[in-house]
Amino acid sequence: MKSNLRGSQDFQRVYRSGKRYHATSLTAFVFENGLPHHRLGVTASRKALGNAVQRNRGKRILREAFRLSGPLLSSLERKYDWVLNAKGNLLKINTPLAIAEFESILKSVKAREAEEHRLQLT
Repeated sequence: MKSNLRGSQDFQRVYRSGKRYHATSLTAFVFENGLPHHRLGVTASRKALGNAVQRNRGKRILREAFRLSGPLLSSLERKYDWVLNAKGNLLKINTPLAIAEFESILKSVKAREAEEHRLQLT
């Protein structure tokens, strides 16, 4: 089951307590949710992307990156709430590059999980 973050309380909890990961075209906030599935929230501000058409396109790109990264997401030990914030140059790069940037963030999250697991064993 997949669901989305909806209320501002969900977003604020992830912003306050989650880890932040930066890429050229997006910033990801990640917070362990304790649920059996990942949840996604996407933001695209007027300041970063401009008019509604551009913001909606940016959000579609980020949702697609999340969807296409399903195998990597399922390889994570834990499930998370994800908030993806579009940056201004998201629309200037091609979609496969945005997907690659998100997958790079996923690999960083996986590496952090492995490091935390290693520290728990010692």
